[in-house]
Amino acid sequence: MPAKSQRAATAPAGPRRTISDVAQHAGVSKATVSRFLNRRDELLTPEIARRVESSIAALGYSPSPMAQALKRGRSRLIGLVVADVANPFSVAVLRGAEKACQDAGYLLMLFNLGDEPRREREAIEALVAYQVDGLILNTLGRDEAAVAAAARSGRPVVLVDRRHRDMQADFVSLDNAGAVQLAVEHLIDAGWNDLLYVSEPVRGVSSRQEREVAFRNLVARRRGVRGGVHESTGDEADLRAAVQALHKAGRRPAILAANAVVTLRVAAAVAAQGWQFGHDFGFVGVDETEWAPLVGPGLTTVAQPTDALGRLATACLLERLQGLAVPPRQILLPGQLVARASSAAPASVVSTMKS
Repeated sequence: MPAKSQRAATAPAGPRRTISDVAQHAGVSKATVSRFLNRRDELLTPEIARRVESSIAALGYSPSPMAQALKRGRSRLIGLVVADVANPFSVAVLRGAEKACQDAGYLLMLFNLGDEPRREREAIEALVAYQVDGLILNTLGRDEAAVAAAARSGRPVVLVDRRHRDMQADFVSLDNAGAVQLAVEHLIDAGWNDLLYVSEPVRGVSSRQEREVAFRNLVARRRGVRGGVHESTGDEADLRAAVQALHKAGRRPAILAANAVVTLRVAAAVAAQGWQFGHDFGFVGVDETEWAPLVGPGLTTVAQPTDALGRLATACLLERLQGLAVPPRQILLPGQLVARASSAAPASVVSTMKS
């Protein structure tokens, strides 16, 4: 008998069970099972409620979250589209958004573009098909069709880090101009006076454009300081040539990397020549990472408030879902300089100070 009871309590293998199966097993209507699932037990007698509960357990029935969401009119799902999860920034923002969603009782659905801008519309349409309540976009912002897809969905959207032209939405980002100013002034004050700004391709990506413009403006205003810009496409030889040219200039060269992806490329180019940060080059990189203290003498960075960006983007979205109707907001958060040995004063400056 015990063995037989154990078998009866175990859900048989086979196709996914439906509400009809539960109703048939319990000898009740589908409406009765629905009332039980929607916690309307008060409309059922204790005996019927126990029969439905027993049948659900015996069949291993699990209600479809999507079907329940459609009945409620809300899925409690938030869609997040990121340009590339290989970028530490995107991962860090994702973590912040995920924590905020959990705190609010929402689940986060991720769509990674893999740095393919043509997939932006596809990402939005896919998430909308899953009935997400709203969208957080950290994308390249180049696909006009993505803007149209977001508008058609009728769902609130929050942009993180990168703007979409013509998209009316809340925008949360690092203060890019302020972050570059922190880095440039730190290098100049330490005595580095020949600066190279290295970025991924700038065209069409608002955050990259803002950082480059800020760099050019800052260098132009400082007497005795030279500055150049190099766009890194991932071509190692091309970047090594730019680094060699900077070193050959014979002044006090320093490099500002636009993000963590570029920082790794620059570190590889410098190491390939046997040069060292803090000696042959000054260095500051935008994005604080777990490995920044471990590269060379330790890399100076401008840390982005990634956790706060993810949480704030989620908070803005939830406010919209709760009915907030105000014009699109722009929220810029400051970066924080984390000074390490890569940006220490060059030897020529230290010698002058001692003499």
